[in-house]
Amino acid sequence: MKKEVDNEMDDELRPEYDFSQLAGGIRGKYVERYRAGTNLVLLAPDVALAFPNDDAVNEALRLLMQIAQRHPANNPVGADE
Repeated sequence: MKKEVDNEMDDELRPEYDFSQLAGGIRGKYVERYRAGTNLVLLAPDVALAFPNDDAVNEALRLLMQIAQRHPANNPVGADE
């Protein structure tokens, strides 16, 4: 949506910014790639210190999944009340 400018003095863009010279921009060019493979997670700073890269995080989570499968929870939450 384009914002209408009442007078030219209210326009905040500098005159040297000539967007008519920009050509070839395609809206949504990478949207399919984004939807297909994006799953970003923000780690807390203390957790990020323990995992230097995404491979380390994935390895740790896979190990945790294996442990969880071998040792199912015996007591559901709230069962011992």
